[in-house]
Formats: sequence, structure tokens, C-alpha cells
Amino acid sequence: MKKNIGNTDRRFRVILGIVIAVLGIFYQSWWGLLAVIPLVTAMIQVCPAYLPFGISTIKKEQNK
Repeated sequence: MKKNIGNTDRRFRVILGIVIAVLGIFYQSWWGLLAVIPLVTAMIQVCPAYLPFGISTIKKEQNK
């Protein structure tokens, strides 16, 4: 699968995932498990929601 998540988008997803996980732990809620989604997409650098729309946040130089 072709990567479609750039560095800035990746950093944002990691921070968002950590915040969601911490809030889930703090409030003792299973909603904290949603942190897995942005963390996994940041790790594999592919966002399935971007695919149907042809969106890519990778700069042209990185896309090689």
C-alpha cells in the first residue's frame, strides 16, 4: 500500500493518540482504546480514510 501520511500529519497523530490514551486512563474509560487508531496509522503511514479521496500529506520529495 502506498504511504499517504507525511511527517507533520504523523507527529499530530502520535500526539493525539497519546492524549486520548492518557485521558482514557485518567477517566478509567474504555474510550481510551480509540488511541490505537491514530497510533497505528502513524506507525504504518497509511490512512484508509484518505485512500478513496486520493489525499496525501506527503511532500513531493518524500513520495519517492
